[in-house]
Amino acid sequence: MSDPESLLQQVRKQYSAVAGLGLSSDHAGVRSVAEAFGYSAEELASIPAEANMGLSCGNPLATALLHAGEVVVDLGCGGGLDVLLAAPKVGPTGKAIGIDMSQEMVNLARRNAEKKGLANVEFHQSTIDKLPLAEESVDCVISNCVINLAPDKGAVLREVFRVLKPGGRVAVSDIALKQPLPAELATDLSAYIGCIAGAIPIEAYRQMLIDTGFGAVEVLDTGADLNAYAKAENAACCVPAPPAYGLPVVEVGGCCGSPNPSATSEIHSQLVELLTRYDVNEFAASVRIYAIKSTA
Repeated sequence: MSDPESLLQQVRKQYSAVAGLGLSSDHAGVRSVAEAFGYSAEELASIPAEANMGLSCGNPLATALLHAGEVVVDLGCGGGLDVLLAAPKVGPTGKAIGIDMSQEMVNLARRNAEKKGLANVEFHQSTIDKLPLAEESVDCVISNCVINLAPDKGAVLREVFRVLKPGGRVAVSDIALKQPLPAELATDLSAYIGCIAGAIPIEAYRQMLIDTGFGAVEVLDTGADLNAYAKAENAACCVPAPPAYGLPVVEVGGCCGSPNPSATSEIHSQLVELLTRYDVNEFAASVRIYAIKSTA
């Protein structure tokens, strides 16, 4: 596997390409992935279709319990799905902030926010281990299938702890491991980009949060079937093959104007070939993570 900086560059490259594929809730397969991991049809209909690209592994807003006037930050916001859903919950006196390492994703999220006419959102291009936010300025941090992609997860959690106000909370959906991966998967770059090879064990995730200083820590296997990606109905030309393990849906037919379809298709085909030999649910789980920064 590549060194951490090379991994980040590969992740940035692949997800930046996804931002230009034109994926949206208008595609049956993309919509099915989001619904399989906890988004209602009403939620998806309330935001621009392009904000959802079928990259979820849960719905962190279901446990975030946002209130009017709060500041919420989404780590790895993509096209703005969770930010746009959070904005009405925190209201005009609150703020929903999206962070993404891909400038293409940030640009897409900003366009989606403009379509929705939201004034209480903002987006920043940054890695999630170096947040462009003031200390103790945030009430809630959410994230959806992104922290597993960070080479230094401890640094990410320390940043989350830094920016949270005392009593602030973490509500995250992510992929974690139930048992060690086969060596072939654990060392495969496409499996890393697809949100599996970079995942850590459930207990390690829990302990890392505790060691960072969080309390009331919960890391729960939701029991969601990760094969939901493969079961999605791919009715649109842009979605001839669904993502696996959170791998971005990629264009292989050339109908959507992908900036580099051959590169993303190669990553996808490699991962699919690997996963035909393994049962995803044996090794990995969609987990719901909740923790609180102590007021002491």
